[in-house]
Amino acid sequence: MGELFAFDEFPRLGNIAVVLVSILAVGFGASSMVEAAGRIAKRLGVSELIIGLTVVAFGTSAPEFAVTLYSAFQGHGDISVGNIVGSNIFNLGFILGGCALVSAIPTSRQLLQRDGLVLGASTVLILLLVGIDLKLTRGDGLLLFTLLIIYLVYLFKNRHDEEANSDENDEEIAKTMVHDVIFLILGLLGIVVGAFVMVESATALARSMGVSDWVIAVTIVAAGTSAPEFATSLAGVLKGRFEISAGNLIGSDIFNLLGVLGAAGIMQEMAINEAARISLFALCGMVFLVLYFMKTGWKISRLEGGILVLIALLRWVFDFIQQTPSQ
Repeated sequence: MGELFAFDEFPRLGNIAVVLVSILAVGFGASSMVEAAGRIAKRLGVSELIIGLTVVAFGTSAPEFAVTLYSAFQGHGDISVGNIVGSNIFNLGFILGGCALVSAIPTSRQLLQRDGLVLGASTVLILLLVGIDLKLTRGDGLLLFTLLIIYLVYLFKNRHDEEANSDENDEEIAKTMVHDVIFLILGLLGIVVGAFVMVESATALARSMGVSDWVIAVTIVAAGTSAPEFATSLAGVLKGRFEISAGNLIGSDIFNLLGVLGAAGIMQEMAINEAARISLFALCGMVFLVLYFMKTGWKISRLEGGILVLIALLRWVFDFIQQTPSQ
């Protein structure tokens, strides 16, 4: 990734400054996008959960999409797949858990039985496809991407199941819709640009300290590309838009597994580091623990959030201990 921007040539303090500025850009973009997405959902009569699962989730997954495809084309299979595996663990551990520490997050039977089931099945499928032969083939990619299309078609057909009431007339909707779409796009742009620059700079920092590509992928890059999900979900919780927050994280993880890895596999077959097996099992365990927590009282409590954060933190420590630098 350093080929695009010369962050490897920056002094460490310079890269730290870039990371901090990028965080501000991501946070501002997330706040704008959540507000705009909520208003659009209300005016279109579509539930905030569906907006969170699709528009917001796909938007916040844009950095993972860009980094994973770029790494695949460059022949860096470890960074490509490790980014997705690490991002999903980060989403469910640090982000979902961290947001639950701020405020317990309500869940629903529909979120668990429809979207949670798709996430669990997708994670197990990735474990079977990649974990056995340590390869992501074009056939694997085509299967994953096809499953994403089927899921999206189903969501589209059922988008009005939880009708969101609007007290505005057609004239008011037409007058303000363009404004909200512009803010949605500007917010997404701030998120994507900020996250991409953050990943570039943080990766340069890690490499200057002799950290291996796989560890960079499942920790530094994963955290950086998950910054949009963190900012968006936290903004959703603080603004009381819990369906956007929960839908964003579940939808982003589904899109990462089926859409991003699917597209990457179709475009470029990849061989994966043997360490991927451990991380894939860790991801499976994290997913099914989250699904269990979602069902207990139909909310993710502060205690459960703390458990998720602790598990994610321990997984990071394990990766750094087990993986040796490539240099």
